[in-house]
Amino acid sequence: MTLLTDNLTAIDNKLSNRHIDLDPEGYFIIYVDREAGLICAKHYTNVIDDRGLAVDPETGKVICAKGSVPRTSTTLFTGRTAKELCVKVIEEAQPCLLTMLDHAAYLGREFIRAEIALLSGDEYIQD
Repeated sequence: MTLLTDNLTAIDNKLSNRHIDLDPEGYFIIYVDREAGLICAKHYTNVIDDRGLAVDPETGKVICAKGSVPRTSTTLFTGRTAKELCVKVIEEAQPCLLTMLDHAAYLGREFIRAEIALLSGDEYIQD
């Protein structure tokens, strides 16, 4: 079982390092609120510059994936399960805050990971 787990982890790690195009409608920061028993997703707007990098619409500064740029989210979505959060973000939000199918698939995967962390007590770190 360890060999299988190691192989699957290696596949995921490799895929996590591939190039992805950013969704012009913005991005989400996902976290677990253990006290409330919720999976949370904050939506932030961004502008994609001519290099394909996300920049703060107000300052024009590049938004780094690692580190922190002080920003204010536009919307906070919460759910008790990954499915509930997917419905709120993808089906109910008007207008829809996603324009790319790969972004929707990514959010679904991350919401599942966050739900597992919430149920297991493990730490959740967004990929």
